[in-house]
Amino acid sequence: MDFDLAPPTGVGPLRIGMTRHAANTALDALRDPAALSESDQPGQHVFRPSGLMISIHCMRDRLEAIELARPSAQTDRVLFQGVDVFALPAREVVRRVGEYTSVEADPDDAGSFIAQDLLLSFWRPFAADDEPAEEQGYYFSSVLVAQPGYYDTPAQAAERLLQGT
Repeated sequence: MDFDLAPPTGVGPLRIGMTRHAANTALDALRDPAALSESDQPGQHVFRPSGLMISIHCMRDRLEAIELARPSAQTDRVLFQGVDVFALPAREVVRRVGEYTSVEADPDDAGSFIAQDLLLSFWRPFAADDEPAEEQGYYFSSVLVAQPGYYDTPAQAAERLLQGT
């Protein structure tokens, strides 16, 4: 199954800003009833047979972020504008997503990149850009789609409140 990232709107049936109840229902719909995982946590995350984890983050009864973790099999793909974010090397993902928007390295985490304009972030536990055999550092491990303000510092959040956005 293909999961198309549509930042800042959401992924598949999961829509940023939907109620927690609606998000739980949408998350449950992404489970494979023929292969339920004992690791599933209703209202938090599900694991598909491919190993793809889909996690939701709610606050104040609203969905504020959706995180997807790299599958172990290619039966599920996570795409942004046709770019398979888990099958391509991390640097290639950054380059290709950079054709659509600015993607910046996180100054506090060498393995993380954020596309602020899209409210989209990519993470891996460490950078191993020249070592394809070192999968955890060569490929991204997770991608997150979030609501406006998700990455704000406290000062930015205060400014956002003042502006009413």
